[in-house]
Amino acid sequence: MLGTRPVMVAIGQGLWMPGWFALGAGAVLLALHWLVRQRSAAAAKLPQIERRHAAHRVSQTLSQVEPTLEPATREARSPAPALAHERLTHWNPEVFAAIEWRRFEAVVEALFAQAGFETRAQTHGADGGVDVWLHSRHAGGAPVGVVQCKHWQGKPVPVSAMREFFGVMASHGLKRGTYATTSRFTPEALAFANANGINAQDGDGLLKLIATRTPEQQSALLAMAFDGEYWRPTCASCGMKMAERTARSNGKRFWGCVNFPHCKATLPMPAATGAA
Repeated sequence: MLGTRPVMVAIGQGLWMPGWFALGAGAVLLALHWLVRQRSAAAAKLPQIERRHAAHRVSQTLSQVEPTLEPATREARSPAPALAHERLTHWNPEVFAAIEWRRFEAVVEALFAQAGFETRAQTHGADGGVDVWLHSRHAGGAPVGVVQCKHWQGKPVPVSAMREFFGVMASHGLKRGTYATTSRFTPEALAFANANGINAQDGDGLLKLIATRTPEQQSALLAMAFDGEYWRPTCASCGMKMAERTARSNGKRFWGCVNFPHCKATLPMPAATGAA
């Protein structure tokens, strides 16, 4: 048995070394398996995190593009600007109600220009009772007629205004004159106009006259009516656009000149539109 002991020792050593090697290999495999599971778990969580981040980015983008319900509701409840009118697409009585007095005068002047007259308008300041001067090439450029415009809503032109206009015509030695209004004339005013060579054109008459023009001419007149801030009155004294004001005494709104206090011109602001 003593002779065989070295052999047994060698065999024992041979068996002992593979055992420790197997244990070491098993530990390495367990470590690798643990690392693989950790990476798999992290990879599984990553798409969820990315999806949450992507959803957050989409939510932020939509919030920038589409207004939320609450601000939109507050904006819809805010009062609309006073006397705001949509631009109309064809001629009707509402056009005269939507535009201010200066745009009305511009339309009347354009009507005579389309008829072949050379026109000269008094945009603001004292006009001496003449809003548009009419000139003819056949008369050597001398004035052949005058036009007075009244942008009134509902208020008829009285005979007294017609007499004053006839006096202006006589002072310039003219026998032709046109009195144009968005409103109407009293029977006395019409009778005086017919007896003294005054062409009285009320709102209905002007619309009929415009209807006789070509479609291109009607479109040009409509563009003239709705040019610029067509709803905001022009100061007759300064020629500047007027601004909305509020009276301290009663809280009522009105149009006031932007050159206040140098210019104290005002115009009323009815519910529909102002009259000039």
